[in-house]
Amino acid sequence: MKLVSSDSTTKLDAPFREAVGALMHLMTSTRPDIAFAVGYVSRFMENPQAEHWIAVKRIFCYLQGTKSHGIRFSPGKDIDFQGYSDADWAGDLSDRKSTSGYLLQVAGGPISWGSKKQSSVSLSTSEAEYLALSLAIHEGKWVHKLLCEILVAAGGVTPALKIFEDNLSCSGQAHLLLRVQQCDVGAERCRDLRVLHGICASPPA
Repeated sequence: MKLVSSDSTTKLDAPFREAVGALMHLMTSTRPDIAFAVGYVSRFMENPQAEHWIAVKRIFCYLQGTKSHGIRFSPGKDIDFQGYSDADWAGDLSDRKSTSGYLLQVAGGPISWGSKKQSSVSLSTSEAEYLALSLAIHEGKWVHKLLCEILVAAGGVTPALKIFEDNLSCSGQAHLLLRVQQCDVGAERCRDLRVLHGICASPPA
């Protein structure tokens, strides 16, 4: 559903702000799958209308049907640290700005995620994807540093952060503009970033 801001002076007779606040709590706690939708409807907090309320109720209907969904971590000897980024190019009909989305997971389970409207208008899908990728990297670097401290202190080896995205042009720019970062923790030297472009039937990002 594509929504736009309204100049209507009609007040919505529904607990829109309270409902969005409850959704935000769920989204930040255990439901990364609703991050984009919740971020989208939260843009209309100032003057919500009937169509915005319908969108909020649809999110609750989705949650009702997916109550059994949750976050699971896979036990194993090796701990994978992966990230995914994507962008909704020019998806906001009000100003044609794009939305960045990212998810970071460890041992198969998500530990950090977010959906954020970009501050400027992207002129191409590659530009929008690159901004989304930079957000994922920014978040991934501090999470990787935390993992370094935890795993090295426990005698483990910190995995490299692998970022997946689905735009080949963006991936090429990333290889040119990004440098592999190094993290010093005791005697360990941790490689912390690889940007990958995967081609498969069901793209991971």
